[in-house]
Amino acid sequence: MTEPSKVIHVRNVGHEISENDLLQLFQPFGVITKLVMLRAKNQALLQMQDVNSAISALQFYTNVQPTIRGRNVYVQFSSHQELTTMDQSTQGRGDEQPNRILLVTIHHMLYPITVDVLHQVFSPYGFVEKIVTFQKSAGFQALIQYQVRQSAVSARTSLQGRNIYDGCCQLDIQFSNLDELQVNYNNDRSRDFTNPNLPSEQKGRSSQSGYGDVGGMYDHQSSAAGAVPYPQMGNAAAIAAAFGGGLPPGISGTNDRCTVLVSNLNPDRVDEDKLFNLFSLYGNIVRIKLLRNKPDHALVQMGDGFQAELAVHFLKGAMLFGKRLEVNFSKHPNITQGADTHEYINSNLNRFNRNAAKNYRYCCSPTKILHISSLPQDIGEDEIVRHLEEHGPIINTKLFEMNGKKQAHVQFETEEEATEALVCKHATTLAGSIIRISFSQLQSIRESS
Repeated sequence: MTEPSKVIHVRNVGHEISENDLLQLFQPFGVITKLVMLRAKNQALLQMQDVNSAISALQFYTNVQPTIRGRNVYVQFSSHQELTTMDQSTQGRGDEQPNRILLVTIHHMLYPITVDVLHQVFSPYGFVEKIVTFQKSAGFQALIQYQVRQSAVSARTSLQGRNIYDGCCQLDIQFSNLDELQVNYNNDRSRDFTNPNLPSEQKGRSSQSGYGDVGGMYDHQSSAAGAVPYPQMGNAAAIAAAFGGGLPPGISGTNDRCTVLVSNLNPDRVDEDKLFNLFSLYGNIVRIKLLRNKPDHALVQMGDGFQAELAVHFLKGAMLFGKRLEVNFSKHPNITQGADTHEYINSNLNRFNRNAAKNYRYCCSPTKILHISSLPQDIGEDEIVRHLEEHGPIINTKLFEMNGKKQAHVQFETEEEATEALVCKHATTLAGSIIRISFSQLQSIRESS
């Protein structure tokens, strides 16, 4: 047994877990003076103000399993008695040698990141010569080559752990061991700023080859889809693009049952379209059947086994219309078409026919914050509030533009109220536009400054 220390070692810290999540876990036990995220190892080191605070925390979590965002984390005393400045500045990577090329991993990537976005973030610290992006098991990654080493050191010191956008797209930066990047094409995924005359990538070619993070060494991987060990799934490429070759915690990727049984529904409030609005967040819907002999039961047939597994994982235990949903795989491989089934296979409201990778990346359990898109350009916050407020008090709203299109975040008091608003108001008309609603993974809505 390691002797008590004011430094706590936390394991199984997934990329979706933020520094703030860890702080909330330990703040009830005392003042936290230092926190080091060891992203490469899925670990963290956290220093309390005194040993007694650390002892209190570990005694409590001996009897209560600590979880963050549905993931179990494991805590113990660290062999360190004190976190040094070196521990914090290197983020636990003391064996790295400063280099003019940075390897950047982006965690919790809710919005697409292009070469132009990365150039905007990293160019204030010096002349960026080349950028290459690629998708790997660790997530979305980029190699960024500066003209001089000091620029890379400054960028890493200033940007490590920062978010590109509020609440998401967190930068995890280490020094690469490469001497020079080879760029063949100038496009959204790679750019040589010293040679603007390079051609753009030909259609049908694989993305920039030659770079792939394998234990710190670099070798060729022809496509992101090759990283997914589930060849039986036709949407493997989209899954690879969304999850970087891995899968969310708790998702096996091996399920082949497409039909889901939903029970403990509120039969007075639920219909097929409302279930479609909820379950279509996790995949395309083929058909839905409410069971007449069991009014609080329904069958939902998803597009494939992976989508059904996402729905079971993220919706089990969700609250809707005053009831806690039970969501399990059905013994029926599919739903037989009939007079009492509703068909959705050809619905243009299925979300995964276009931008499948983006939609997989947005999958999560119900949250208090809704993301609303396809809004009219001249819409005001008051109109959005009036459209949704019958489902519960609205705490906060924020209008913003993404790629020139008006969108909004709306925060309710509870996940249940937000879920009710989503199932009732997704695909409804607001000021002449059919709006789209999904759950946001943001923790809070920050006011514009």
